[in-house]
Amino acid sequence: MAAVTSAPTTTDRAETPPRHRWSGGSVLLVVAILLLALNLRAPIVAVSAVLDTVRADLGIGAGTAGLLTSLPVLCFGLATPLASALLARVGLARGVLVSLALLLVGTVVRSLDGLPLAIAGTLLIGAAITVGNVAVPVVIGRDLRRHTGAVLGMYTAALNVGSMITLSFTVPITGAIGWRAALAAWGAMIVIAALVWWRATRSGGSGPAPDSPDSPDAASAEDVREGPVWWRRPVTWALTAAFAGQAFAYYGVTAWLPLLLRDELGMDASQAGVSSSVFQIAALAGAFGVPLLLRAFRGPRVTVLIVCAAWLALPLGLLLFPAGWAAWCAVGGAAQGGGITVIFSLIVRKARDLAENRQMSALVQGGGYTIAALGPTVVGAVHEAAGGWVAPMLVVTASVLVLTVCGTAAAGRAPAR
Repeated sequence: MAAVTSAPTTTDRAETPPRHRWSGGSVLLVVAILLLALNLRAPIVAVSAVLDTVRADLGIGAGTAGLLTSLPVLCFGLATPLASALLARVGLARGVLVSLALLLVGTVVRSLDGLPLAIAGTLLIGAAITVGNVAVPVVIGRDLRRHTGAVLGMYTAALNVGSMITLSFTVPITGAIGWRAALAAWGAMIVIAALVWWRATRSGGSGPAPDSPDSPDAASAEDVREGPVWWRRPVTWALTAAFAGQAFAYYGVTAWLPLLLRDELGMDASQAGVSSSVFQIAALAGAFGVPLLLRAFRGPRVTVLIVCAAWLALPLGLLLFPAGWAAWCAVGGAAQGGGITVIFSLIVRKARDLAENRQMSALVQGGGYTIAALGPTVVGAVHEAAGGWVAPMLVVTASVLVLTVCGTAAAGRAPAR
């Protein structure tokens, strides 16, 4: 699941020369972005495929094991200001290289012996990925302006492909060399991404991020807006709650779906890892389908309801008819890919100007990801306490209902302009 940032500023656009055709440099930059995207969710998802093995080896409970997937998400919510400060100070190109170096260190440290090092490495991974979350959409908007839609689609796809690859192959690699070496082995992808990124950006890409103090567009526009201050608008908090419900459900399911498939359907670890990747790759349908739905219907509320109904099919389907897991994972996966798309489409619709767009986006992501970080831990703890998967799936269902209620409320409010 990709973090979405606001659109590039008008100042950025004015300073960016138009590019109508693909140049060799822009193609190389796209390749670098896609390789980077493969690493922006994979390190988190990889551990979920072997979470039961990690838990047994470290001698920890399900709730504690959930920290290995929830702490990076907490970083997404809390470390965004630090990531923005880093990018403003060293520039986008060098900032991403720093984040990749930090990601590699975190991947190695997490695989060393003992729970404290596993936690420390996980925190490093979360901080590193946060920088990438902030930087990549800005790079796309600034350096690939004429191809923004296509590249953002490819970028979103690469996030999910990275998750699919690690879910599919971490278990077989673990069977051959153990879970520690298996998780560390994914560091090779990080090295490749860093080398291509350095080659693609070595001649530029070091300007300040749009929200940095050096950017002219960082000035507030509240004095020319009509209506309440942005953070007092009910739609802002409705979208924050909706995104929290979406992200809580996504990370809770991502962390524990492989183990659920093993317990409920008798799959071995390798089969469960490959099967759960359906949930990740199906997100592509939602990411590209939601814009079509938004254009097909007069208002966004119908699209929100369609997405939420599809989301509910996953936990309820697994409860009522687990043998149909492939259909539930595909439908729910498309919904989780569409959920984040529709929420940020609503931010664009409801924001009264570009500055408010950035402010609302920051609050929605920061608050939502902070709550979502509890998803893997809460779902794991409920599973351990209940001794089965009915109660955890009801928790996921409740989270999706929060998305439904708050998302439809936000979609029904007219923009205050």
